[in-house]
Amino acid sequence: MNDSPIAKLTANISSVFLGKPQVVEQVVTAVIAGGHILIEDVPGVGKTTLAQAIARSIGGKFQRIQFTSDLLPADILGVTIFDRNQASFAFRPGPIFANVILADEINRTSPRTQSALLEAMAEQRVSIDDQTYPLPKPFIVLATQNPIEYHGTYPLPESQLDRFLVRLSIGYPDRSIEKKLLLNRQQNEPVEQLAAVLSLGELISLQAQVDHITMEESLVDYILQVVTATRTTPVLRAGVSTRGALALVRAAKARALVQGRTYCVPDDVSELLIPVLAHRLALSNRGQDIQTHRQESEAILRELVAAIPLPV
Repeated sequence: MNDSPIAKLTANISSVFLGKPQVVEQVVTAVIAGGHILIEDVPGVGKTTLAQAIARSIGGKFQRIQFTSDLLPADILGVTIFDRNQASFAFRPGPIFANVILADEINRTSPRTQSALLEAMAEQRVSIDDQTYPLPKPFIVLATQNPIEYHGTYPLPESQLDRFLVRLSIGYPDRSIEKKLLLNRQQNEPVEQLAAVLSLGELISLQAQVDHITMEESLVDYILQVVTATRTTPVLRAGVSTRGALALVRAAKARALVQGRTYCVPDDVSELLIPVLAHRLALSNRGQDIQTHRQESEAILRELVAAIPLPV
């Protein structure tokens, strides 16, 4: 297990993203599942380092897009321009054409620009001027938003949230790790020296292996019970969609692969219930701030799950 490609990937990311093994495992699980990641946290806790570490570890192209109120879809996707030398129109790709995208403060841009990511995240392609352009593979979006600030922001709609496989929070490092960072951090960022431990082709192969992980029918029934509970409770405006249930199955299988197994166990599902499903719940009060919305949705899901016995 220690010499496996996934173990090498986990260790490589952990070497520069210190003190958060559970976050690293969840991120690696999402990457192996081929899913996108939403991180809700305050600035300065390592979100950029994490995204860069993923890109460098797989030898992929990294692009950071800073979302602002005046950002336009063309600034992300690209634009068709007239080439005088060729006397024809040519497509100039935008920053979305990369393997790992850091969509920084995604909720600071308008809904129109946010929606420009929908097709890219769901279909791994973009359509411009009646032309469709495939995105590089693998394609991973790691988006961030600040849960505290809400002035001048646009809450992500349910359709956009549903495109993220997991929603995570990093949190502050503990005192010993933070002290180590303060003592040892030099002028250069350690992530800049990070070498690739996987090729893009190897990662694509690992993502394909997820399809071959088995899940017993009892676990599928459990997931359906949880999903049904979210749809029938009166405290929610809408529950988890079929896409959400499929996302949980995919994530659980990816976690089994990360753990070195060819089959899922109950822990694979229970560990991912909150990260995969909570952001897919539609609360009655949509106008509340991000942090309150998150706390309430997670509390509701935990309460519903507590009443459903986990298979053994």
